Amino acid sequence: MKILQIVPSISLVYGGPSQMVLGLSEALANQGIEVTLVTTNSNGDAGQPPLDVPLGKPIKQHGYEIIYFPCSPFKRYKFSLDLLQWLSNNAANYDLAHIHALFSPVSTFSATVARQKKLPYVLRPLGTLDPADLQKKKLLKKLYGSLLEKPNLASAAAVHFTSEEEAKVSERYGTTTNDLIIPLGVKIPDNFPAPKTAREQFGIDETVPLILFMSRIDPKKGLDLLLPALKTLQKEGWQFHFVLAGANPQDPVYENSIKEQITNSPLGDISTIAGFVQGEAKLALLQDANIFVLPSYYENFGIAVAEAMATQTPVLISNKVHIWEAIQDAGAGWITPCNQEKLTETLRKTLQNSQDWEQIGSNARNLVKDKYSWNAIAKQLITAYSQLTTKQT
Repeated sequence: MKILQIVPSISLVYGGPSQMVLGLSEALANQGIEVTLVTTNSNGDAGQPPLDVPLGKPIKQHGYEIIYFPCSPFKRYKFSLDLLQWLSNNAANYDLAHIHALFSPVSTFSATVARQKKLPYVLRPLGTLDPADLQKKKLLKKLYGSLLEKPNLASAAAVHFTSEEEAKVSERYGTTTNDLIIPLGVKIPDNFPAPKTAREQFGIDETVPLILFMSRIDPKKGLDLLLPALKTLQKEGWQFHFVLAGANPQDPVYENSIKEQITNSPLGDISTIAGFVQGEAKLALLQDANIFVLPSYYENFGIAVAEAMATQTPVLISNKVHIWEAIQDAGAGWITPCNQEKLTETLRKTLQNSQDWEQIGSNARNLVKDKYSWNAIAKQLITAYSQLTTKQT
């Protein structure tokens, strides 16, 4: 089976939902699927230079091939005439296209081309159909969705949601969709850095609980709830160290405002601003953390949450992170409403019951092994791809 993965960009600037296409492609290739990933060289919308990659040439990596195309003529909106022309010329060589992200011209018009060329396609919205996300640029998205995404949704072989809750709340513009509910996957590390590596790097006492926020620094992530909650606990005399790990090149003003809120308050005395971390440094932080916290206002999956659980770190998340029910059922963490008082209360109880952390962390890793490993996700998707392509013949 030959599968085409299409995503506007895989730059780190755009965070986990775009990056996961790399993990997905590798996992599918490991199962014997021929995968081609096509994307652009977009590397941010705030004046960053494009990715320094070969353009228009297949590059072999991890068992699949990737082809980058230039963003042209509208770099800000990740539009690529070259990519669309390539798709038009090569659609007949593939059994199915898996298109990631809506409200992005590359994805929108790729679906249009696929439809014209009779190539079955699956759409993965990445949370863009969530009512909360649709409030951003509300009028523009209403017009764009009704005129451009509605026919794409109506003709999709399936729409790939990553949780039951995402499927439940997503807008469909009056269309009836064939919903495919399969979560995202994460790599489960076999080898870890030496314990206390991150604590030693940042000078964090090994006896002090480490509370970690590791995600894009964005208004939807609930930092306006988390920082006041931590300040309250600090005033009450609770001992902990807070690490803020992440960045937002797309919105440096907001990122800096969050950093200033920390450094210009007493919380700064017990906090570390680590910036964007990856690789061994990321793994070391996740491993050394006692509590991973993400009180997002909406999150269609929450890749960072699954990554934390994979390192056996308990998670504290809001009930707007759409895998919260699975985490609650598995005893893999704590769930709170998006409410400052409730978040403070849940954090307080979490710190009080440190004797439970080891078991909850073990439950978390087992949950990832059972439900969110790339191997398991790839098998589910291959079954779905086979069924969808059979229906089209």
